[in-house]
Amino acid sequence: MSESPSIARVAVILAAAGSGSRAGHGLPKQYRALAGKPLIRWTVEALRRHPQIGDIVVVVDPALAAVAATLLDGTAAGPFVAGGSDRQASVLAGLESLAALAIPPDLVLIHDAARPSTSPATVDAVIAALERADGAIPALPVVDTLKQGGGGRITGTVPREGLFRAQTPQGFRFPAILEAHRLAAGRLLTDDAAVAEAAGLTVALVAGEEENFKVTSAQDLVRAERALLNRLPDIRTGQGFDVHALGAGDGVWLGGVKIPADLCLIGHSDADVALHALTDALLGAIGAGDIGQHFPPSDAQWRGVASSRFLAHAASLVAARGGAIAHVDLTIICERPKVGPHRAAMVQRIAEILSIGPERVSVKATTTERLGFTGRGEGIAAQAIATVRLP
Repeated sequence: MSESPSIARVAVILAAAGSGSRAGHGLPKQYRALAGKPLIRWTVEALRRHPQIGDIVVVVDPALAAVAATLLDGTAAGPFVAGGSDRQASVLAGLESLAALAIPPDLVLIHDAARPSTSPATVDAVIAALERADGAIPALPVVDTLKQGGGGRITGTVPREGLFRAQTPQGFRFPAILEAHRLAAGRLLTDDAAVAEAAGLTVALVAGEEENFKVTSAQDLVRAERALLNRLPDIRTGQGFDVHALGAGDGVWLGGVKIPADLCLIGHSDADVALHALTDALLGAIGAGDIGQHFPPSDAQWRGVASSRFLAHAASLVAARGGAIAHVDLTIICERPKVGPHRAAMVQRIAEILSIGPERVSVKATTTERLGFTGRGEGIAAQAIATVRLP
């Protein structure tokens, strides 16, 4: 063995090139939002909590490289490497990118992008096991009775003694696994431990964790979101309120949607009173001041800008605190324009800006029965409540 794992240079290859089709339609599962944050970002941030991890090579479908880079902005993940036709070819591409570095790593961890709950303790155990073996994987013993079947009937019982469920990250001495993957090119082996075994390398087992499951199905997305939210026990709420006057124009921006009308809201930005109230609610929930502190109306750079930028900024501050947006509730107060026909579009747009599910967004509208400035049609008011969860 070469350098001790306790002081070795450790890199990660994140396998993110799969289609994730079993989780339903849309973007692959690794790019879906969970509790206000893309699944792949949860995974990278979990790895980043380990102080020994350096480079994180992300192997992606080339068509989604820009999406992955955007979702992982600020995490110091990269480079982004084009994946191959199967998982093994993709991992080999990641290994070759590390081999091309001026100083390749001593150890490499190969991890599924769809495992967002890996703990530093699991990473510690895998790295420590490389003191005595060429590779190491976390695994859980099989506790259920295993049956063989066909035609809807049991055809046999498989002894479960000595059987384990393999997890990732799977760790290896870098030169050994690189050579093993080169030798195995073209073989459809199901994980990197199998590649190592085929090359005659020794692979140790360390204790895995039930929380470190791989998101595969739509039900797993729900389970993972629940588990991630449970790690954020500090529940806070914030409220926001804003008012803008109405004037003559060609449409009113409300909730991120432009409603056709012979009116407009008057303000320094696009004057989207609904998004302004939501922005203040999020800022209030994390004690980060108000919208005027972050985007002063005296600053010319914000003149006419889309208010979606303000709301996205507030969401990024929640994410920077390691938090998640649990729910936002918005009430728009006006006589005109009519909000009802545009409510669904507003919900969808706000969910998109905040990277949360539309079921976490509520948009309501009411009037003041023609009382006050909103009742006279002189302006629109909005109030909002945001609920966030923090570590």
